[in-house]
Amino acid sequence: MIVVEIKGVTLRLETGSELFSPRAVDRGTLAMLSRVEIGPGDKVLDLGCGYGVVGILAAKLGRPEQVWMLDNDPLAIRIATSNAAANDVAGVHVVQSDGLRALDEAGFTLILCNPPYQTDFATPKHFIEKGFNRLAVGGRLVMVTKRELWYRRKLAAIFGGVRVEHIDGYVVFEAVRRRARYANRPALSKT
Repeated sequence: MIVVEIKGVTLRLETGSELFSPRAVDRGTLAMLSRVEIGPGDKVLDLGCGYGVVGILAAKLGRPEQVWMLDNDPLAIRIATSNAAANDVAGVHVVQSDGLRALDEAGFTLILCNPPYQTDFATPKHFIEKGFNRLAVGGRLVMVTKRELWYRRKLAAIFGGVRVEHIDGYVVFEAVRRRARYANRPALSKT
């Protein structure tokens, strides 16, 4: 069990050796959370929730019924669901999904993500492009990685800009959806 205090909230979290960062909350996740304010009006998506630290914290700071937690791993979903109940936020929505493919919900004000580090960028590309589509105008995608250049370029191309911060060896990106379509897509002409 991990017991951690983040933003003044104490969380008790069961983990599993097969899940990401099973002995302690990942420093990248903590770096990302240090840059995010979550309020009762936020509709939050924890994309790639693992055992649930981000989504459960969001539910404690906001409203559980306004938090969705997604992961493709059935073990992560089982443990995140159990952790939500153990931390008194059982009203969160925990969904097994390959990326955003099994989620119909949209209008998020905040999407939080610590994507898997892989040799190709198919997963983060999906998270960024489909995440943009799930945000409300004015909503933010906040993502943390160890790599910068590809993410900076991709987020800027889709969102039209990105704020970048280096924290404790990690790169935290924040992109705001300011328009209805991707920044790099021309408007359709009317005929």
